[in-house]
Amino acid sequence: MKSTLHITLIGYGAIAKALCVRLANHSQLRITHVVVRAEKVGSTQSQLPVGCLAVSHIPQGAALVVECAGHSALREHVLPALARGVPCAIMSIGALSQAGLIEALSHAASQGGTQLHLLSGAIGAMDALASAKLAGLTSVTYTGRKPPLGWKGTPAESVCDLASLTEPTILLQATAREASRLYPKNANVAATVSLAGLGLDHTQVTLIADPSIADNIHEVEASGAFGSFTLKMRGKPLADNPKTSLLTVLSALRFLENQVNPITI
Repeated sequence: MKSTLHITLIGYGAIAKALCVRLANHSQLRITHVVVRAEKVGSTQSQLPVGCLAVSHIPQGAALVVECAGHSALREHVLPALARGVPCAIMSIGALSQAGLIEALSHAASQGGTQLHLLSGAIGAMDALASAKLAGLTSVTYTGRKPPLGWKGTPAESVCDLASLTEPTILLQATAREASRLYPKNANVAATVSLAGLGLDHTQVTLIADPSIADNIHEVEASGAFGSFTLKMRGKPLADNPKTSLLTVLSALRFLENQVNPITI
């Protein structure tokens, strides 16, 4: 059995809080530090369990970092951590649409002799898509549907009146790169699908506000030398954040469990 793995989280929003709760009594996984902005260290510390410290920078000696803070955290915290040789896993996949960022992260990981793990988050079948890519893909499309309130605080508010929608409304049809740029907090799935498959500029994305649904629905269609598949997932939103699927938290838990379990899948 492996010794306890100490984990540093970046951010303390709904995802990080859910991880803290679910790992509170884990025998081999322990969250020891939570990285937040300097002005939030004190208020965050008062919410953390005994033995977990709120800090403004990733501590020296960190064993594993999990980012669940948002796009700016990649440049501020993940890049230097990778360069120091600290393995990192990230939730904010949509940030990789920024010009040069994925190359910078790759260079930092190589420099530090470590790896950056892109968590699958709210979508499944990325193992199949990434495997199919090896033989050649011809088409990958992603359609994301959320209840209107799931699009609050995004450019969707300038497309339509979210509160008064009576039928499904297309908010955007574009490449994954454009979707990730315009809807960074909602389009992590689109970026994940594109990076597993044809890339940000060759993956077509449709985003829809649908008043007839209560869950987040993700659909992926892919074809290539391997054949074809269609995936449809209906994800329950995280209770504290309707923009995020519960599966996003569970994907991080699975990744962490795989770090200490004797058998992984």
